[in-house]
Amino acid sequence: MKKIITTTKAPAPIGPYNQAVLNGNTLYTSGQIAFNPETNELVLDDIKTETKQVMENLKAVLEAAEMTFEDVIKTSIFIRDMNNFSLINEVYGSYFNEDTAPARETVEVANLPKFVNVEISMIASK
Repeated sequence: MKKIITTTKAPAPIGPYNQAVLNGNTLYTSGQIAFNPETNELVLDDIKTETKQVMENLKAVLEAAEMTFEDVIKTSIFIRDMNNFSLINEVYGSYFNEDTAPARETVEVANLPKFVNVEISMIASK
């Protein structure tokens, strides 16, 4: 059974998609970029601050589905410049227990929405 997950604690969708969809016990999040949901401004001060905002947006979506980062089984990270990987990974890794971290792929892309530097999506399951 498909259930739409929404929260005001993460950026509102700006197109024909939802923040997340819960299907049975599995949650599929849309990709998050560094929009601050309180100001509707992008947080692009530096790559670590940008990544932290992305992860906080994902945390809010997970919480709206009554889940945590411990429930995440797969992530997809899209990076505009692979030279930023270690800084992004440092922030990303702080949200997970290394022993139970999810599967992941990280891909460098030509561009991302709003010309941001990082976008992350997740799949979680209870």
